[in-house]
Amino acid sequence: MQMKRNTILLAAAALLVVALAVATMPAVAHHAFGAEFDPNRPLLLKGPVIKVEWVNPHTWIHMEVEYEDGTKQVWMVEGGTPNTLLRRGLTRDSLAPGTYIVVDGYQSKDRSARANGRDVTFEDGTKVFMGSSGTGAPKDGRDPTEPPNRR
Repeated sequence: MQMKRNTILLAAAALLVVALAVATMPAVAHHAFGAEFDPNRPLLLKGPVIKVEWVNPHTWIHMEVEYEDGTKQVWMVEGGTPNTLLRRGLTRDSLAPGTYIVVDGYQSKDRSARANGRDVTFEDGTKVFMGSSGTGAPKDGRDPTEPPNRR
């Protein structure tokens, strides 16, 4: 009887430890487009790639945008998952630092230098859809030819 009680107490303690561990872990969640990005703020970003983060659930392309007044700003552009981009033909080599790209997408709701990318176009004219499907991002009807919205 004592052994059965000890086994139950040990199992309960183990469950408590697991529950506490799970409760203190950071949550990594896939978000809808509308949670972070503004469909009413389309933008067109042009410049060289600084670096690419191939992480789940989204890739991040860091690129340097130069404005007409000569100032420069580094933008973070969110794309689909690494696996999705690889299947579409985007690789670490095609997005190597220094590669000049044009990204059209949408600015973040907080007006920071973050955007959700829809398409990436290379200097040779190759265009690749880099967005995530099913996130609620607008499909078209915007004018990405306007310069990026500055803070």
